[in-house]
Amino acid sequence: MESVLVIGAGYMGTGIAQVCAQAGYQVHLMDVKPEALKRAEDEVQWSLQNLHSKGKLSENPGAVLERVKTEDNMKSAATATWVIETAFEIESLKKDIFEELDRLALPETPLASNTSTIPIHRIAKATKHPERVLGLHFFPPVPLMGLIEVIKGKDTSDQIFERGVDFGRSVGKRPIRVLKDIPGFVMNRIWISLIREAVDLVAEGIATPDDVDVGMQLGFGFKRGPFEMADHAGVDTYALGARSMKALGAKYLAPRSDLLDRMVKEGRLGKKVGKGFYRYTADGKRMLWDEKEPNKS
Repeated sequence: MESVLVIGAGYMGTGIAQVCAQAGYQVHLMDVKPEALKRAEDEVQWSLQNLHSKGKLSENPGAVLERVKTEDNMKSAATATWVIETAFEIESLKKDIFEELDRLALPETPLASNTSTIPIHRIAKATKHPERVLGLHFFPPVPLMGLIEVIKGKDTSDQIFERGVDFGRSVGKRPIRVLKDIPGFVMNRIWISLIREAVDLVAEGIATPDDVDVGMQLGFGFKRGPFEMADHAGVDTYALGARSMKALGAKYLAPRSDLLDRMVKEGRLGKKVGKGFYRYTADGKRMLWDEKEPNKS
């Protein structure tokens, strides 16, 4: 059985691990934080059961879950067919991970990053074999979204790039081929532009997060608005992305206001901590920031 090592048990890594397991891969989900691995196991179990109850998963959820193994180190890179990194959007952190992966993984194993902003060639510089480094950018929530960007770095070989396209299809995603290695790639450059305007409109008091979200849903057919998605992905993740774009010379794509950074300093990181652009009850119900919880005065 082919195996996939997913590095990082956050929102994206957990979803990627799930879709790989659903596709029949043996998955090793790695994180240095035990609490992150436990949360990931619970989230995958809940998601699989939810999909099964809705008739969107024919296989027994327990059988899929058995193909996901959690671990606190990267030793399984030595036997993995694929490696996908989903660490925080910090270039130095990703380079450290890829330097280690380049030493551990088999020569024929592709090393992929789920980075949403950092050009692949910058990450590949940390390796001795940049030709096997590529981007596999999934979209959240990964189990539900049908898209993947396959990014060809400046040094990525044609063979590895095409293997990436085939891998995307193997996990049920429609690949978009990104042929030039630019900051933000294709879809995120469009999405970041939307986030920039949405954040600035809220920061300037022109509209509320809820009104923007409802507007994007009812006016443009979005399933979720940008602020609900930010809370799910993590406000800190969005703030890192904005800082990354500025550092990469694409300052014009980042919000003009400092709202995201202020929210991070205030601990408003999104659903994972119960507060972000919205507040969340203990059972995960989303509420407006100033809305009273049921049975509370």
